[in-house]
Amino acid sequence: MKIGVTQIILGNMSLDDTLSLCQDAGYDAVELTFGEGKDTDINMSDSELKGIAAKCEDAGIEIASITAGYTNRGNLLSPDAEQRENGTKSLARGLEVAGALGVGGILLHPGQLSVEGTYQQVWDNLVGILKDLAPSAETHKVAIGLENVWNKFLLSPKEMREIVDEVDSDWVGTYLDTANMMAYGYPEHWIRELGHRIKNVHFKDFSRGQHRFTNLLDGDTDWAAVMEAFRAVGYDGYVVHEVGGDRDAQIDLAQRMRKIVAM
Repeated sequence: MKIGVTQIILGNMSLDDTLSLCQDAGYDAVELTFGEGKDTDINMSDSELKGIAAKCEDAGIEIASITAGYTNRGNLLSPDAEQRENGTKSLARGLEVAGALGVGGILLHPGQLSVEGTYQQVWDNLVGILKDLAPSAETHKVAIGLENVWNKFLLSPKEMREIVDEVDSDWVGTYLDTANMMAYGYPEHWIRELGHRIKNVHFKDFSRGQHRFTNLLDGDTDWAAVMEAFRAVGYDGYVVHEVGGDRDAQIDLAQRMRKIVAM
């Protein structure tokens, strides 16, 4: 496995500073975030995006995956059609960005579940959107990774497996976060249930007693069991941590990740 860090937790750190951090810490890869008005801009031309890919390659840092969204990124779980359309536009553009970069995966946070409507309606809407975008994902060779997040939706590994299987595309799977289920479940269960559907992985840790996220190796995650489960299902891709902290903390986190993947 190759270890990495996501720009999600690096604040407004520039691409150059991100790559410098990765080099100093010994990360193999980075997850880039594309938005509006930043040096990794969702509206960049293909030639500009190829320049970013070249800069990362020159630095010796692989791009594990990306996140992408317009300022109004919408909500794929909303009962409001305009909100779903905005979310669809962000994801569709993200596939184009990742394709231009030559990156094989994109993180999808589908949005927040609201009280309006029914669970089945939300499910059906999301399945429809992912089915519609699956051909684009295949064209750009970018796997959509649907993340398990604190959004009151897809609360079990069985649900996640079923929704991925209903979309029925090799280009739509799961971006597994190892801690987002720990308040009510176990990452080992998710890994075993999802198997080949896992496209990318976020590393986080969680203290059940304190009901909060912690530094890697300081929580209740049974990392040896997690790594055993990953090996059992054949996952050998990127593992990208999503833990905040200053530069020294990020360097320490790389050391912690290396300990984990060696288990």
